[in-house]
Amino acid sequence: MFDITPIPAFADNYIWLLKSGQSPQVAVVDPGDAAPVLERLQSESLSLDAILITHHHHDHTGGIGRLKAAFPHARVYGPAGETIPGVTDPLAEGDEVQLPGCSEPLRVFEIPGHTAGHIAYAGDGLLFCGDTLFAGGCGRVFDGTMAQMAASLQRIAQLPQETLLYCAHEYTEDNLGFAYLVEPENQAIEERQQATRVMRSHGRPSVPSLLSLELETNPFLRTQNPTVIVAAEAWAQKPLNGNVELFSALRSWKDRDYD
Repeated sequence: MFDITPIPAFADNYIWLLKSGQSPQVAVVDPGDAAPVLERLQSESLSLDAILITHHHHDHTGGIGRLKAAFPHARVYGPAGETIPGVTDPLAEGDEVQLPGCSEPLRVFEIPGHTAGHIAYAGDGLLFCGDTLFAGGCGRVFDGTMAQMAASLQRIAQLPQETLLYCAHEYTEDNLGFAYLVEPENQAIEERQQATRVMRSHGRPSVPSLLSLELETNPFLRTQNPTVIVAAEAWAQKPLNGNVELFSALRSWKDRDYD
């Protein structure tokens, strides 16, 4: 469906560039900074036709103005539940985005928690999940709620296990450090840590990641696993009932004692 490549921005952001075949018409996801996007477009003689936004944080939206000035025809898609200057097409659950040159549309999922109106774009075995799910971890809860975030992560967990997850930050090594703290006997986490170190030492991004790998190694998707429950209850020093309490304890643990 797409040829997808990252455009690095800031210290650890990824702006995703979507191309279809040999078409010069492209889209980008979460352009917090216009400069690296414009440089890539110019160097490859590409035309920006669409900008996809997952949520309102500036490191995901800061480039909209300059990009629209350079490509006035470009559509800007974003969550209807958030105020984002420059959005031309507000989107809600079930909406579809048809990008030029692509036979299948991207479907919109509402996945609040990190922010109250956060959305994701899904299609053809991939998910652009912004800052809701990271490789090995998840986003902090800002103007959403813990219950929303827990539900959104469980929704992602129900997608086909071969789904490729395109998050917006290179946080994997740090996230896996916390995952190992939660489950030090989980061999899959240790193996993933080693593989990630090799990738990063060669300058390669550690994302996208497969959902199947996240289900094996990401504690925020493993809140029903007995070893994760034991670890979270030990940190909280009390029994935890249900997915929301488990998730809240894990997120608070990472916020307070690890990050």
